[in-house]
Amino acid sequence: MAGPALAHVKALRLSLGGAPLFDGAEFVLHKGERSAFVGANGAGKSTLMRMMAGLAEPDGGEIVFASGARVAWAPQEDGFEGFATLRDYVCAPSAKLSASREPVPAYAAEAALETFGLDPDRTPAGLSGGQTRRATLARAFAADADILLLDEPTNHLDITAIEDLERRLNAFRGAALIISHDRRFLERISTSTLWLRQRRLLKLDRGFAHFDAWAESVEQEDARAFARLETQLKAEEHWLQRGVTARRSRNEGRRRKLLAMRAERRERQALSAQQTAALQAERGGESGRLVIEAKNISKSYGAAPLIANFSLRVMRGDRLGVVGANGSGKTTLLEILLQRRAPDQGEVRIGDGLEIAYVDQSRAIIDGAATLWQALAPQGGDQVIVRGRPRHVAAYAKDFLFGPEQLRQPVSALSGGERNRLALAVALAKPANLLVLDEPTNDLDMDTLDALEDMLAAYDGTVILVSHDRAFLDGVATQIVGPVGAGKWVETPGGWSDFEREYGGVSAFRREARQKPAPAGAPAAPKKQSKLSYKDERRSAELDTLMPKLAQEIAELEHKLAAPDAFARDAAAFEKIARRLEAARAEHAAAESEWLEIELKREALAAEE
Repeated sequence: MAGPALAHVKALRLSLGGAPLFDGAEFVLHKGERSAFVGANGAGKSTLMRMMAGLAEPDGGEIVFASGARVAWAPQEDGFEGFATLRDYVCAPSAKLSASREPVPAYAAEAALETFGLDPDRTPAGLSGGQTRRATLARAFAADADILLLDEPTNHLDITAIEDLERRLNAFRGAALIISHDRRFLERISTSTLWLRQRRLLKLDRGFAHFDAWAESVEQEDARAFARLETQLKAEEHWLQRGVTARRSRNEGRRRKLLAMRAERRERQALSAQQTAALQAERGGESGRLVIEAKNISKSYGAAPLIANFSLRVMRGDRLGVVGANGSGKTTLLEILLQRRAPDQGEVRIGDGLEIAYVDQSRAIIDGAATLWQALAPQGGDQVIVRGRPRHVAAYAKDFLFGPEQLRQPVSALSGGERNRLALAVALAKPANLLVLDEPTNDLDMDTLDALEDMLAAYDGTVILVSHDRAFLDGVATQIVGPVGAGKWVETPGGWSDFEREYGGVSAFRREARQKPAPAGAPAAPKKQSKLSYKDERRSAELDTLMPKLAQEIAELEHKLAAPDAFARDAAAFEKIARRLEAARAEHAAAESEWLEIELKREALAAEE
């Protein structure tokens, strides 16, 4: 049963530049209700939330709060100017409503900051994205509010922090309105769903887990209504085309109805033509079957082991998800696998023919001082080579939701989501058979996330991605790698749900690997054979020599066949080279398969030791 109403939004209306952003928006938030607030980017969700926080005014309508209700707001981005310490920041009220202007007591600010893992005496300068997000959340929770307004609260948080936030929200006794692109987070915390769609605000009295089925039914009903309108419009146009005069007053009404129906049809078409990102990746040449192999790698900083004796094999076509708490070593592991950083122990082998497109967490692939145009066409001109063909910069930028007016803007002026989309645009234009994406989902809206997920699902190369978005990992990854304590990393087939089921989710990041020590005084088990036979060892060494030779021969044969006059000069020689190239490729694939079988056997014997 719903609790008492804490906030009532009544007939809210807002126009920007003459066009209505939303009109007649209306809903009630009850005590104990946690409402997921969803809608397309630019639909006005954050603007409506700012109105509830007292930071913006609507053109019409009103927002009524229960008497004495306290409101706390955690925005996507907040300013720390004027605050000497995080304690000072949290003590200041987070909204301008009269009921929320009382300062937060220092003891409450300190408790909230420590709960979110932050030092109250720390200066706000130099905070990371995750630390900034935790500070804004600490401020909101410290206010002891009746209503929480949270705008993208999971951005830049790791899975550990997200699951902690889920528990905190599920225990919250007031009302909460939450904007987020994190589907799994919304599924786990929401009790209702608000959908800002085509200027209308719709409400479902069930959590976000039921959103997709509800949204489909709404869109089907809209399609039926549009079909009825089309039928009526055709009938009215037929009447007009028959030459029936519109002079008499009884026909003027019918003519006005026709014009109104045409206007409604244009508006429906404009509203339904929602722009989404058109993401496509340019695949390079085919890599070898083995993409990356790491053997017994270790990395420590000080006395603490970050990665201890970890082995991993990434094969062509794999989509590897790397998970873990912030600071657990995800980016370090990624850079070791790409041979950008050396391990303390162990070795990493990169496969043949690898072409890598890497979007790191800092988005270093784009220059903050450049304009969007320069970032997409760094060599000058007005074209980008995409999938081997030239495209105009403006047309390619449009695929990633950038308008022509933005092309001369500096990259430094872009929002977090826009910088992410631009980094993807730059990376995906390059031919690559290995995509490496570090936190690709940060600041992306749900529609762009869906487009990115679809692109990765269709991509026929290999993908390695670091992400805290659990639903995204479930939709993309074929295997997950994550830490389970004391530097130990494990791999499990499947997505995040499989990793969570096997290793306990967030608790896996906080404990040692589950191993039972042998009872004191128990006799040691006899050591099993852990070495390959002499025959296998010898064959492995032969293959290590043979595979590079075959790869070199293949490259030389391909070069000969690529000559413009190769066939015309000597057709017989051309056919002979082509047959040898086909045979060499088959020999290389067979050698690679045999080598992998021997290596798998070696690992199995070592595991039994």
